[in-house]
Amino acid sequence: MQQIQKVIIAIGDFMNINCHACFGRTSAKDDIKALQDRLPQLVIGTPGRIYDMIQCCALPLDGIKMFVLDEADEMLSRGFTEHIYDIFPLLSQSTQVIVLSATIPQDVLEVTTKFMRDPVRILAKKNKDELTFEGIKHFYVNVEKEEWKVDSLSNLYETFNIANAQAVIFCNTRKKVEWLTEKLTACNLTVSAIHGDMQSDQRYLIMEEFRSGSSCFLIATDLLARSIDIQQFSLVINYDLPIKRENYIHRIGRNGVTINFVAADDMDIIHKIEQFYNTQIEDMPMNVAGKSHTRSLQCRNCSH
Repeated sequence: MQQIQKVIIAIGDFMNINCHACFGRTSAKDDIKALQDRLPQLVIGTPGRIYDMIQCCALPLDGIKMFVLDEADEMLSRGFTEHIYDIFPLLSQSTQVIVLSATIPQDVLEVTTKFMRDPVRILAKKNKDELTFEGIKHFYVNVEKEEWKVDSLSNLYETFNIANAQAVIFCNTRKKVEWLTEKLTACNLTVSAIHGDMQSDQRYLIMEEFRSGSSCFLIATDLLARSIDIQQFSLVINYDLPIKRENYIHRIGRNGVTINFVAADDMDIIHKIEQFYNTQIEDMPMNVAGKSHTRSLQCRNCSH
């Protein structure tokens, strides 16, 4: 959300557009005052806080010309469904509704049929041949047992030795993020961790520190895959395979190397990802560090 706000503010410098972002864990009173005093043309927010602003009349319904639900599939999977369903009926008949989603599961389609009036659907071709991962090399590492993943990660760190790169590591739960952070820190590795239970300003500071090269690893939950600018990082490690195969594409970025840790029960998931994206995920060869497409786990400011 803050990335969207940054872009709008940058555009607004040339178009005299005022923007305000409102979301949970911040002062609702401050949001009300900003909306009433500044009268922003664009408001970005989480469904819950937007609904609150509508309820307290800080965000007049008759002034909403366009309502955009971005990352609709993610919003619905994160427990915002109730608030989203509360907001839609309140919108004016003249309000243009736009629902955006990189993937279109059934729950997103239900939203479009329930609350949109004669919507125009613009869909990418479903043919998997149309979807390519050009510039990305996929590997999997068969770790056999879940408890061997940490040692496998340490071995990877020792294997990769080309400088000037950082790695993003994805786990499926907040607890796993915190646990892995402790494990890697105990191994004297510099680690940043980010998950959805952190306040937005804290997540922003962590991302800025990581981008500056203060740590080698950024460990994140799947919920933040879409908010991280993965393209600037050349190595993505799926410590846990994504629960939803649609999220794989959001994790891996657009270039570099993706390494998937696979325990005994995960091979079926790998095969389903391969089929879904019409791609091949190779067993990582022993000499991968010597290949020209492989990058390092060592970052700019790390001494490791």
